[in-house]
Amino acid sequence: MEYRKFANTYVVRMDPGEEILEQVKVLSQAEGITLASVQALGAVNDFTVGVFHTDTKEYQSNRFQGCYEIVSLTGTINTMDGAFYCHLHMSAGDEQGRVVGGHLNRAVVSATCEMIITEIPGTVDRAFSDTVGLNLFRF
Repeated sequence: MEYRKFANTYVVRMDPGEEILEQVKVLSQAEGITLASVQALGAVNDFTVGVFHTDTKEYQSNRFQGCYEIVSLTGTINTMDGAFYCHLHMSAGDEQGRVVGGHLNRAVVSATCEMIITEIPGTVDRAFSDTVGLNLFRF
C-alpha cells in the first residue's frame, strides 16, 4: 500500500495480495484517523460479504473467488470504545456482469484498489444496540 495526504484527504493505492480491511486499519492507526468517509474501486479475487438478518440478529456471510471488479466500496472509519472501527460495504461484478455485495468481512486485492479516505475532524464512537443487534453510532 502507498498513499499520499492532501489536506484532509488520503489517496491510497493497494496492491495485489493485500487485504483491504487490514490496510485501512494500518493507515488509520498510522495517521491517527478516528473519523472518516471511505470510497474505493478496483479488483479483487477473494472476498467475503455478509447480509444482516434483522429477525435473528445474525450475519449470513458469502465468500466469492474469481475475477471481480469492485463496483462500489463505501463506508466509515470511526471508533468503538475508543479503538479503531471500520464499517465498509462492497459490491463487485463478475465476468458476466452479475453483481454481489454486502457488509465487507474480507477482500484480497487482485490488481489494485484505489481508495479515497476523507478525514472528518472529531470522533464518533459506536456502542452495541441490544434492540437492533448491531454496533451503532453513539452521539
